[in-house]
Amino acid sequence: MGEEELHQLIGGCIRKDRGSQKMLYKAFYGFSMGICLRYANNREEAAEVMNQGFFKVFTRIDTYDTSRPFKAWLGKIMTNVSIDYYRANLKMAYADDLDKAENITDDELPDRKLNYDDLLAMVQRLPNAYRTVFNLYAIEGYTHEEIGEMLGISSGTSKSNLHKARQKLKQMVLEADSKVNNTNYNKGMDYSTSVAINKVDVHNLFIRKNI
Repeated sequence: MGEEELHQLIGGCIRKDRGSQKMLYKAFYGFSMGICLRYANNREEAAEVMNQGFFKVFTRIDTYDTSRPFKAWLGKIMTNVSIDYYRANLKMAYADDLDKAENITDDELPDRKLNYDDLLAMVQRLPNAYRTVFNLYAIEGYTHEEIGEMLGISSGTSKSNLHKARQKLKQMVLEADSKVNNTNYNKGMDYSTSVAINKVDVHNLFIRKNI
């Protein structure tokens, strides 16, 4: 979608034109759903959160600064709505602060090749608290201090939950790799699937998928 067409749609949405709202929704459905899927347990929840996000978009679109990228503005709304949804509807059992949280370092995961759907499924299997912190830090790029303010937790708790999220993801990767290796061994094949889940690789993978 070109900039001129986008601005025309935004203008229509500001005038509360239903046709413009429908077209904007369709144009950014995939982008918005991708963000919500990272925070949701499943596609149905993601759709519910996304629709709440678009409701905020259409009610606040007159505040959008047209000199800034629309996707960045939209993405921030979808992320904030996802966080609000889980704070309001689910008990996020954050781990207690750890005195040694400042010294936590994350072990690198094995060098694997995971396709996007596999990675997304693994992230969705994380406990809500771990998944939210992992997304905000590894995907969105927030600092632990910023995450703490957003979620009402300390930076130490954020670091602890990120560490535990990565440990759980590491275990999922190893288990998936073991299953693939066993299957391929039985078939007489020497093949392995997987990829390192670190900050850069995960971010680049989601970006490549227009998320």
